[in-house]
Amino acid sequence: MIGEKSQILNKIHSQFVNKAPHILGLTLQYIPFNVKKQTIEQLLKLQFEHSLQDGDLDFLENRWLKIQVTDLELVWFVSLIDNKLVVSREEIADVSFIGNANDLIMIATRRQDPDSLFFQRRLIVEGDTELGLYVKNLMDSIELEVMPKFLRLTLEKLADIIESAPTN
Repeated sequence: MIGEKSQILNKIHSQFVNKAPHILGLTLQYIPFNVKKQTIEQLLKLQFEHSLQDGDLDFLENRWLKIQVTDLELVWFVSLIDNKLVVSREEIADVSFIGNANDLIMIATRRQDPDSLFFQRRLIVEGDTELGLYVKNLMDSIELEVMPKFLRLTLEKLADIIESAPTN
């Protein structure tokens, strides 16, 4: 009986981890892009304040990075314009990073290596290879400890849930 309950809970947990991003994506479709844009720009500003001051993001000057989270059906473009990270709905991408929410969370929390996911074809990088390497190196250089606390704790909790899901 206990083993049976455990199997049922494991199945529910696994289904939640696999289906929650898609359900969240359906909800996010009803949020106006300007609200998403302001949220993303604020998070980027908080995360990369020192990098901007140090010139670490100059490689992105007037070039567009496309971020696509497939299961959330989210797409946005980021560029550095006048030393400010700017988010746009539609641009011509110089480089694109495409993946699902769970994999991107695992990359952000250092629980998965972007190179491994790239070679497993779970992270797709298209476009300017040199710019893609700059972006990847920037991702690798982000220290979790300097991430805004609310963002770090949220991502870490989500990564715990993802990581603990039984594989089918």
